[in-house]
Amino acid sequence: MNSDIEKVLYSQDQLNQRMDEMATELNQKYQGQEPIVVPVLNGAMIFASDMIKRLTFNLTIDPIKASSYAGAHSTGQVKIVQDLKSDVKNRPVIFMEDIIDTGRTLKALTEEMKLRGAKSVEVVAMLDKPAIRVVDFHADYYGFQVPDAFLVGYGLDYNGLYRNLPYIGVLKHEIYA
Repeated sequence: MNSDIEKVLYSQDQLNQRMDEMATELNQKYQGQEPIVVPVLNGAMIFASDMIKRLTFNLTIDPIKASSYAGAHSTGQVKIVQDLKSDVKNRPVIFMEDIIDTGRTLKALTEEMKLRGAKSVEVVAMLDKPAIRVVDFHADYYGFQVPDAFLVGYGLDYNGLYRNLPYIGVLKHEIYA
């Protein structure tokens, strides 16, 4: 598995340090509130789990599963595969996402939560890849801005593989070409 990686972009230590910084900001902002934290499955489960452990305010966790990818490419269509069980009306919603690339998925999900009456909607992403953005969307908090490369590890996958790598790396081109 490690031999399929061209280079490591962010080590576990670098990821931890950046999550500590983001958690400090979130803890200040949401103290005294009870947001619904929404991990976007499957990719964000590792990041969201590690972030949630750093949060010191009351919260509800309610994952959502949305899909817009087939293999290595975005289909351009966002589909909610598993919806929330919580009523978001008058509650702050915090999406936790592994990576924002085209922006379609998170834009669609944030618009949906606003339609459902969420008090506010914010996005916390481990990675932001603006080079391939196709819609006007920006995370409220993000760990690192990354180049246009095929990234895996720490929840990011290629056909379901590599999510369990403890770092974020660039997948060798010949693996997904």
